Amino acid sequence: MIIREIKLEDNAQIETIMTNCFQEFALPISGSSLEDEDVKKMYEGFQTDRAIYYVIEENGTVLGGGGVKQLQGSTNDTCELQKMYFHPDARGKGFGKKIFDLCMKAAKNFDYKFCYLESASKLKAAIKMYEQNGFKHLDKSLGNTGHTICGVYMLKELI
Repeated sequence: MIIREIKLEDNAQIETIMTNCFQEFALPISGSSLEDEDVKKMYEGFQTDRAIYYVIEENGTVLGGGGVKQLQGSTNDTCELQKMYFHPDARGKGFGKKIFDLCMKAAKNFDYKFCYLESASKLKAAIKMYEQNGFKHLDKSLGNTGHTICGVYMLKELI
């Protein structure tokens, strides 16, 4: 498997992975990241300053990804870890951590001071990884993501 930046032709595969994860974990779609404008155009959504999205690819098939970009409705010093979803075949092999590490490195290189994320309590493995890597739980959301189904809000100071 290789990790690389997203390409235009990856859009449909990433959208399918995200949709399948929502179904697998029985997450509601209304008020979720699946309603974000950039889900169908993930490549285009990350072609802004201080933004990047990485994918895992095996034999031409995308098996997941994650990215960072400016937290909507927040100050310039805060990015958001976004849309980290993986096909079951890519889970438990350390690829999520590798994507996470690349995203944190990119966030620092983009001169963000904080990284924010939102998740759902059902995504226990992801939350555990975030906690183990310095993210702290918040009582309420930051920014203006519109993700009303998320009940987990976390922030990490990028040092």
